[in-house]
Amino acid sequence: MENMTLCIDCGGLGIKASVLDDQGTMHAQPIVVPTPYPLSPQRLLEVFEEIAERLPRSNRITIGIPGMIRHGVVVATPHYINVKGPRTKPDPELKAAWQGFDMKTAVEKKFNQPALVLNDSEVHGAGVVSGSGYEVVFTLGTGLGSSIFDGGKLASHIEFSHSIVRRSTTYDMWIGEHERRRLGNTFWSRRIRTMIEEFRPVFLWDRVYIGGGNSRCIKPIDIERMGDDVVIVPNSAGITGGVRAWQLGTE
Repeated sequence: MENMTLCIDCGGLGIKASVLDDQGTMHAQPIVVPTPYPLSPQRLLEVFEEIAERLPRSNRITIGIPGMIRHGVVVATPHYINVKGPRTKPDPELKAAWQGFDMKTAVEKKFNQPALVLNDSEVHGAGVVSGSGYEVVFTLGTGLGSSIFDGGKLASHIEFSHSIVRRSTTYDMWIGEHERRRLGNTFWSRRIRTMIEEFRPVFLWDRVYIGGGNSRCIKPIDIERMGDDVVIVPNSAGITGGVRAWQLGTE
């Protein structure tokens, strides 16, 4: 029996989903809904249920969530702990509710299906890596996402987005959506090139992939100057990677 995978890509501003077969073919146009705030784990589970009702039936689920996710448990997540979403005031009660929440078990119980819950950049990476060599994935959206694959196997997650890049400014803040809008694409695109140049001696990757919704805003001149080891990939990988993630040792 062929698996049908409900793939859900959770972002700070929007949640996208579709159902795919084992070949990665979508069996419905992706659904996109605004991320509701305030957002508790229980409310997000309700959103998953509402989305599933609008899509074809599935027999397993892949979910990508921003933040540090270990073995399906939320260690920490940005945005969702804030009252009104990205760059708004954190809510202590929401932070406590999210920290240590076992999303994998909760999803499996609600849907009575096996679930794979990963960092959203890890799901994205599963959809684009070649499976050969040391490959790094950066996703550009509300903030910065990242994942690392070695020989096609997912490495332990590190939140590089929280690294300090300029004084008290993190990479998340420095290249996130707020700064892109403030700077405009030309100057923001140069920042992305600077980030790649600064990270290159840290990772010494064989190949780096840049995806996420804002990857399309990088100027061609900056893509060219970043080098042949840099590949720009479509944001749709956040959904299509939900199938391949089951095959790449990401559990």
